[in-house]
Amino acid sequence: MTSLPKGPSRRALLGAAAFLPLAGCAQAKPSASGTESTSKASPSASVSASGASERHPRLTGLERKYHARLGVYALATGSGAVIAHRADERFAFCSTFKGLAAAAVLHHNPMSHLDTLVRYAEDDLLKNAVITERHVATGMTIRQLCDAAIRYSDGTAGNLLLRDLGGPDRLTAYARGLGDKVTRMDRIEPYITEATPGDPRDTTSPRAFGTDYRKIVLGNALPPEKRAFLRDLMERNATEAGARRIRAGLPRGWTVADKTGTGDYGTLNDFAVVWPPKTPPLVIALMSSKPTKDAPYQQELLAEAAEYIAAELT
Repeated sequence: MTSLPKGPSRRALLGAAAFLPLAGCAQAKPSASGTESTSKASPSASVSASGASERHPRLTGLERKYHARLGVYALATGSGAVIAHRADERFAFCSTFKGLAAAAVLHHNPMSHLDTLVRYAEDDLLKNAVITERHVATGMTIRQLCDAAIRYSDGTAGNLLLRDLGGPDRLTAYARGLGDKVTRMDRIEPYITEATPGDPRDTTSPRAFGTDYRKIVLGNALPPEKRAFLRDLMERNATEAGARRIRAGLPRGWTVADKTGTGDYGTLNDFAVVWPPKTPPLVIALMSSKPTKDAPYQQELLAEAAEYIAAELT
């Protein structure tokens, strides 16, 4: 049984702000063969399986419709076809880090570590401690924390996974080990949801994080048993946001494993691996933001982007 150091207090939570950085960044993109290349696409262009550059008026139209900046990276793993729109620009990742944090904890420990009991206190609870607030007296196992962080986006559970890992910088290190040179994690919840324009802290790009999720859910970054554990949690996403973003834009009968994230400046994110009935899986990475801190959330933006991607790649 392990006892972890204290996280941010309720008072710290109430004083936290809201977030979202906006810089450009480049990352290697998958080719038709699935290997990584170093070619770059313009923010509003995609690279098809043939390598031809294509523009997507539908995606720029969604930006105008919702007065938002939209980042898209989608990969058809069977053909290698890619849709990319602002795929290499930085966005705040918000709670989408929790899937990668769970993967990092799994990577660094045997499966038996999932049964390790973690103790925490009332002062560790955040506003979105929807599961952890029920178990202060008893503590929770790493398995339960993974479930709470991924399926319910519990902020305290996410922080406790980060502490088990060794802190935000260890998550950055894990991303580097996956070949991701873009993602950086600097803080914990609730500060990661500040999304201050121009602030590079706690940011990634759609291509970078989308590729990370492909590696931990479909690739060999985790051995089969750990990969299956993570995929199961993501498939059983129980958040309202999960139901209204990528999942809402896909046809019935498709299997979806995803992790959402939400922050100030209208920030809405969703990263998913999607299994259509008759084709190999798709990787869909959607990130968005708006110019004002209190901008309204319009989840239809991501649902409509997902609908477009599904039609184009299947």
